[in-house]
Amino acid sequence: MILILGGTGEARQLASDLTNRGVRVVSSLAGRVARPRLPVGEVRVGGFGGAEGLAAWLRENDVRAVVDATHPFAERIGANAAKAAELTKIPLLRLARPGWEAGENDVWHWADDLPDAARKLPGLGKRVFLTSGRQGLPAFAHLDDLWFLIRCVDPPEPPLPRHHELLLARGPYEVDSERELLARVDVLVTKDSGGDLTSAKLTAARELGVPVLLVRRPPRPVTETAATGPEAVEWVLNR
Repeated sequence: MILILGGTGEARQLASDLTNRGVRVVSSLAGRVARPRLPVGEVRVGGFGGAEGLAAWLRENDVRAVVDATHPFAERIGANAAKAAELTKIPLLRLARPGWEAGENDVWHWADDLPDAARKLPGLGKRVFLTSGRQGLPAFAHLDDLWFLIRCVDPPEPPLPRHHELLLARGPYEVDSERELLARVDVLVTKDSGGDLTSAKLTAARELGVPVLLVRRPPRPVTETAATGPEAVEWVLNR
């Protein structure tokens, strides 16, 4: 059996590709989204109880290999997966989509993390399109002089910025609709998630000349890495 730590489009595609090849797959979702898109095959939802809990689950379920296909900013599960693989000696692959790259007409600024983005934001504009995820919103809650258009999949919990409008939506997004939203703001704040699912906002920002404040990806444990689904399929089949 192969365990896929999922929650991303790449993870769902990998589960489908491996299932079609006769590989038994269990996909694990963190459970942070109310109505997640479910992959084919077996699915478990919720945490494992840290690295030791994950290691125990891998042993108990005779897992042959693990693919960490979680979001680039899912730091905790990435660290737990690396530690569990070390404890169990089970092969681990990180399926990591490449980050976005700026084009010739992009106006990009970089932040090391969300608090750093909040510090740099007042110098970039007064009206902000914030698409960095609901769990990071408290980092911006103290910015009373700014107005935020906040987009999340699920309703966020406080604290939130005092002046804001909340938009609940799930990607993929189209350039035309993103252009309409960005025409209302001075700056876009997002994480360097990579991939095509939410990249339309970057295209719209480029067309409108709206600056983008991107949060750099956090470091991940060093492990074998694949950049594409086919690479991950080949890795699994070789196991």
